[in-house]
Amino acid sequence: MDRNNIDKIAKNPEDRILLAKVWDKILAGMRKNIPAYTYFLAPRELEMTKYLFGQAEGLSSFDGYPDAERQMLVYLPDYLEPEELYGEDSPVVCLRASFFNGDILSHRDFLGALMGAGIGRETVGDICVGKGSCDFFVTADIAPYVLQNFLSAGRTKLSLEQIPLAEATIPTPETKEIRDTLASLRLDNVIAAGFRTGRSTAVEYIAAGRVAIDGLPCEKPDKAVAESAKISVRGLGKIQLAKINGQTKKGRISVIIYRYL
Repeated sequence: MDRNNIDKIAKNPEDRILLAKVWDKILAGMRKNIPAYTYFLAPRELEMTKYLFGQAEGLSSFDGYPDAERQMLVYLPDYLEPEELYGEDSPVVCLRASFFNGDILSHRDFLGALMGAGIGRETVGDICVGKGSCDFFVTADIAPYVLQNFLSAGRTKLSLEQIPLAEATIPTPETKEIRDTLASLRLDNVIAAGFRTGRSTAVEYIAAGRVAIDGLPCEKPDKAVAESAKISVRGLGKIQLAKINGQTKKGRISVIIYRYL
């Protein structure tokens, strides 16, 4: 571990500020041998912080539920078990917002309303919208404020309650299955097939820094995409290379791609 690596890892001033804050927070916990947690981090931010600390003992990520997109970096002393993160002293709280079944609300509606209520993005984890309710994750310190001040999303009134992390309802995302054959598993090929666009358009998105593979930015059109990898493209959406079926008689690669709706 070396604080000087912050300048090597950071790509911009915002990265440097983030990494410095995480370093100070986690290192303070290590020195005092007490639990330490960051705010919620996006996948790219989490990968940067993990790289900064390397293989330091006691470090892990915590999300509140399996496969969450936004997670915390956590330091736990050896006298604590990971299961305790799900107990009463968890740094993450799950809140359920109930609303009229006839109203249709999206992830964007909830995120915008939370920001409008003065709640910082870094204190909010994943937002899981269902029919008539939305389970979302916040830091434990901000939960009382959210319960008192998050009363509506747009014109829709909300009724909030805190629920155990284990009772969170995580909706299965809707996807469209796309079957295609590719000349190779290059990133630009997969994007072009998944979004039904030209390779040149895919290359433009990649060059503009708008593409990430499993949360990590990628600006290489020829990057090989692995099976099950998720690709997000700002302005287009998200896809997953769900299955690689092998080569066809013409030497092309048969694939199944899921496009998230």
